Amino acid sequence: MAVDMNMPILIIDDYKTMLRIIRNLLKQLGFDNVDEAADGSAALLKMRTRQYGLVISDWNMEPMTGYQLLQEVRADESLKATPFIMITAESKTDNVIAAKKAGVNNYIVKPFNAATLKTKMSAVLGDF
Repeated sequence: MAVDMNMPILIIDDYKTMLRIIRNLLKQLGFDNVDEAADGSAALLKMRTRQYGLVISDWNMEPMTGYQLLQEVRADESLKATPFIMITAESKTDNVIAAKKAGVNNYIVKPFNAATLKTKMSAVLGDF
């Protein structure tokens, strides 16, 4: 099944520079339909009003972390099937295991480039 290059993608990070970097990487990969949120609670509000083909979320944010957002999304009947990729600066095994148990589809450790992002997205969505 081909990946819809126009599907809406939600990126979540409390650091504006990181949002810009991820948006630019997605653009390089051909994805232009990108929304952003500064934390998990803002992201959850957006997810309840619009259906996203993919969520890419940072782990460490206040007041709601990416991990808490993932738990909320997986517990919500209407959102739980949304593909979810977690980004973190820490490659702690405990975090990876916790995210996997909570239902994350994939995991990216910062720093990363377009090739890494494409590989991780392809593993979740299929080749594009």
